[in-house]
Amino acid sequence: MSALTLQSTLKLTSGAEIPRIGFGAYLAHEEAVYDALKAGYRMIDTAEFYRNEAECGRALARWIGETGNKREDVFYVTKLWNDHHGYSATARAIDDSLSRAKLDYIDLYLIHSPLSSRDLRLETWRAMQDAVKAGKIKSIGVSNYGIHHLQELFGWPQLEIKPSVNQLEVHPWLPRKDIVSFCHEHGIVVQAYSPLTRGKRFKEPVIQELCRKYANKSPAQILIRWSLQQGLVPIPKSNDPERIRANLDVFGFGISDDDMAKLDNKSYSPVTWDPTTSSL
Repeated sequence: MSALTLQSTLKLTSGAEIPRIGFGAYLAHEEAVYDALKAGYRMIDTAEFYRNEAECGRALARWIGETGNKREDVFYVTKLWNDHHGYSATARAIDDSLSRAKLDYIDLYLIHSPLSSRDLRLETWRAMQDAVKAGKIKSIGVSNYGIHHLQELFGWPQLEIKPSVNQLEVHPWLPRKDIVSFCHEHGIVVQAYSPLTRGKRFKEPVIQELCRKYANKSPAQILIRWSLQQGLVPIPKSNDPERIRANLDVFGFGISDDDMAKLDNKSYSPVTWDPTTSSL
């Protein structure tokens, strides 16, 4: 894994290429998104629920205008909130997301969580499939889906486009090996949100030990590197320009197998919500 570079990508089942690391825009302001693009991030992850799609769109337009880069140089991700599940509501929400960000298309559109009902989830997926056919979305996927939610979708007779991505909270204290393995077996890329545990595990002895061992890397850099070596796509977030840049400085070193094993936990310790366990 040490050969990974900033330009590394993974191929989705849709055929699109997703960058190996993205910028999480939860609670991020426009300037932070712009700073991330300047620093070298080529994926922006936002959501209807974050209420900053317009800010993300403005930052993207500003970066394109100032650098001469193209829209297709950035992989733009947004998500559908629970209140808008169902065919008609989803179709409207997609158009609203495009309008807010002033974009012609969305690279990846995700169901933010499965917290509605079977019928609403499947009707949502039907609307997303139609949006792909209409050229509004390039790839579709899910977020916070457990194995049973994915199996529900796979067993649906009207499934035409399989999910390309499942975005989950994943880090050494919530490795989700069952869900991650299931996704990889079915060609689904796993994006890791909250890969830094919101800083709550930075002082763990094993993290501090590895920071010292690997040329004074930060806890954030160790955790992001762990995600990359697990085959995940981490989406760290920060509003601080220096940390935004530092979180990309993870391609010049690799964590050894022995040290990866030190980070191998079987614990279940979310730092955010966990809809994967929902029985709805």
